[in-house]
Amino acid sequence: MLPRALNLLRQVDLALALERGDFIVESLENTVLHGEIDFNIRLVKRISGRQHALVRAYRELARTPDPAGVRLLLDGAHLVREARDAALVFESVVVASSRLHSNNEERALAESLEQTRVDVAVAGDLTFAAISPVRTPSGIVAIAHRHPTTVDAILEQARLFALVVVDVQDPGNLGALMRIAEAGSVTGIIVAGESAHPFSWKAVRGSMGSVLRLPVARSVSIDAVMEELRKTNTKVIAAVPRDGWDPDAVDWSGRIALMLGGEGPGLSAQVAAAAHERVTIPMQVPVESLNVAASGAIIIYAARRARR
Repeated sequence: MLPRALNLLRQVDLALALERGDFIVESLENTVLHGEIDFNIRLVKRISGRQHALVRAYRELARTPDPAGVRLLLDGAHLVREARDAALVFESVVVASSRLHSNNEERALAESLEQTRVDVAVAGDLTFAAISPVRTPSGIVAIAHRHPTTVDAILEQARLFALVVVDVQDPGNLGALMRIAEAGSVTGIIVAGESAHPFSWKAVRGSMGSVLRLPVARSVSIDAVMEELRKTNTKVIAAVPRDGWDPDAVDWSGRIALMLGGEGPGLSAQVAAAAHERVTIPMQVPVESLNVAASGAIIIYAARRARR
């Protein structure tokens, strides 16, 4: 009984230490760290309150994505792990204190990242709820830096298969398209017009990490994109609701840019008319249209089959 009582006292003492200071400094050999709240890191910054600078940084990035597309807000263990595996540079990581009381992915990620000298902070659950952009906080968030790219860099690819997304305003749909594009061997994505920001936390989350690996660039002007496609001798294939070729009947060889329009109106008549070819998914009546992500998946996979 005495050893158990002593271990309990040590845990209470550690809990009090967490509340007293801004930092925890513990030796890896400290036996307290091998109990229920074992968290094998040597220096952890503890934050609390909405006015903390780190809390403000996360809330600001959630409201306004980085215009340069460099700083990304990552919510959840999956995205943090994907960013680590993609060798992105972490600006900071915050883990909810409740996740340190048991063996779980959030704690394992925090430990592994701290061991590579990433700035890892611990927040109480109420503070963490203010940091996380979702209603049900996942337990770990991070800000990581990706390597930006440009439309020109994407179009310089020798065996180009680009996806040009025009006026897709729902970040969830845009994120899903980025995920589908990576799975379907698309070599780069150009997000144009009034589309959602591809580096907002919702789009990043919808992509399930694909945006961390796939070249993605923004362009406000679809006319400028069309001009660059013309200059680089890229065949433009526009997805339209009717009167286009079946995806399996299209010649997908060579340099290709597949254009998808936004929810509802799709591509403008002017953009569709400027394309070299138009593609339409055959559907059983009375169905007239599909979600833009579903349409993108069908066409991209038809192109992938033809290009292999």
